[in-house]
Amino acid sequence: MNIVVAGHLCLDIIPDWQVGSLSALRPGNMVQVAGLTFATGGTVSNTGIALKRLGFDPVLMGRTGDDYISNIIRDIFRQEGIATDHITCDVGATTSYTVVLNPPGTDRAFIHFPGTNDSFTADDVDLTGLSTGLFHLGYPPLMREMYRADGANLQRIFREAKEGGWITSLDTAMPDPKSEAGQADWQRIFANTLPYVDLFLPSLDELLYMLDREKYYDLQDMRLLVDTTLLDELALRLLKMGTSVVGIKLGDQGFYLRTGSRVRGILGGNWENRQLLSPNFRVQVQGTTGAGDTTIAGFLGGLLLEMGPEKVLTLASGVGACCVETLSATEGVPDLTTVQKRITGGWERVWPTMAHHDWQRGPDGILHGPEDQVH
Repeated sequence: MNIVVAGHLCLDIIPDWQVGSLSALRPGNMVQVAGLTFATGGTVSNTGIALKRLGFDPVLMGRTGDDYISNIIRDIFRQEGIATDHITCDVGATTSYTVVLNPPGTDRAFIHFPGTNDSFTADDVDLTGLSTGLFHLGYPPLMREMYRADGANLQRIFREAKEGGWITSLDTAMPDPKSEAGQADWQRIFANTLPYVDLFLPSLDELLYMLDREKYYDLQDMRLLVDTTLLDELALRLLKMGTSVVGIKLGDQGFYLRTGSRVRGILGGNWENRQLLSPNFRVQVQGTTGAGDTTIAGFLGGLLLEMGPEKVLTLASGVGACCVETLSATEGVPDLTTVQKRITGGWERVWPTMAHHDWQRGPDGILHGPEDQVH
């Protein structure tokens, strides 16, 4: 079964900043750093490379220019053993990049150029000649043509993939509230697109921002209690919009899953009407870059192996946990066998505080909600 990962792609340029702080960036000052790291970024890179490291063979679809930045991105993919045949080259355009300013002991700052991501359209997704399987697209809020015209390009991509027999998957990203993407009507975009999306896998803060701006700001100001009741409300709303599986990434609280009845014809009866929460595995966190994307890689990998929902969620949580044990997005992701050995070897989970008392823990560590129809 093929797996395609499409969408946002960029190059992260990361100076090795070991001394000082961002306050040192003043006119006339020079900040000396210890070196420089290049790393690919975006869902195409993070989810794609994680899948490859697990042992799968993803097809990547993104858009770059024909510049030095593009050459570096393509070289990194080749070093990972991933072909770049399906990545569009826009002659004369500048590839997207991000300068990551990460001085010790302070929050990171970013200088981002969207570049060719803003010109990515439905024409950059060509599934012709590929045997059907899983199609995943990520970060439409960071790609201008994905949210313009009420998401017409995004809808077309998923409609054509669905009509072509693919199981479809969508992830989001947090837009700048002051940007064009931040002002887009995401409720309308989701209403247009989700009928063609089988798996919708956003993070909680992104979802609240796009569906309920008041609750999003309450969450930022710590006036909102996040619990499984809120997750259920959001998930049921999305299921009514047309998607079949809702997976919400919860950071240190784990990964929540809610499904309806339509999923039976896509993933089988054991996925129907499920209400689950996968607690995180206990690790020493070094960095959270790529945690969501690699968690999705584990989720999609579990589907490729035709696992049931509990095992898919467990693998997703395991891959995400491996990711955060290193600073980079994918360096910590090992092969599938290594992840599974850690899971079956008694890897401890961290109990989420948001789960109500009526959620029951199964023998595999997965929490089952009161409306979960165990099969």
